[in-house]
Amino acid sequence: MALATRTDKRPSMTRTLWDSTIGKKTVMAVSGLIMLLYLVAHMIGNLKIFFGPEEINHYAHWLRTLGEPFMHYEWSLWLVRVVLVLAVVAHATSAYQLSRRDIKARPTKYVHKRREASFATRTMRWGGIILALFIVWHILDLTTGTVHPGEYQHLKPYQNIIDTFSTWYSNVIYIVAVVALGFHVRHGLWSAAQTLGVGTATRDRVLKPLANGLALVLVVGFVSVPVAVMTGLVS
Repeated sequence: MALATRTDKRPSMTRTLWDSTIGKKTVMAVSGLIMLLYLVAHMIGNLKIFFGPEEINHYAHWLRTLGEPFMHYEWSLWLVRVVLVLAVVAHATSAYQLSRRDIKARPTKYVHKRREASFATRTMRWGGIILALFIVWHILDLTTGTVHPGEYQHLKPYQNIIDTFSTWYSNVIYIVAVVALGFHVRHGLWSAAQTLGVGTATRDRVLKPLANGLALVLVVGFVSVPVAVMTGLVS
């Protein structure tokens, strides 16, 4: 008697987790927290512009020598960039797939949802799209200099920032993106806490003000740079 040949293979634990809703939400939460930590560090770095060109230009050089002599020149910076790219891709992919899954599973009779939840969902989706487009523009402007409005100078962020925010359209793009970021962080931090099991009825009373406060700090911190250039405080 011929033996039955088993061709089906059980999916790996990683694939099973990724295919599940909770798995995708966990990926979104963890990748979001990675990006949030970067944003806080990036904002602090940006604020060095208020201490003059030498301070922020030296900071740009330090980022490329971080970890020397163990790490080669720029290796640490590229490591951070790779982690960020992976986090952005994982965050965007899981968000898109969760959105499609939610649309397919939503019964027609429940088309009228609570106004607050609907607003939060729309804010997260459109905010994510705005931020994705902004990231591309921001890199092409201040990292590669491809669309930089002035004469781009490598390792001279002080002058590059002034060039960028001396144009009205750069200020509009930047401020709109930062406001979208604030809404994204406000809702996303609380959602991440729920997904990772941190949120409780008691902790929510702390988490929500914390999310609001952190979002406000990021918005004010980032927006202060273009405002300073527009008003002549930094020139």
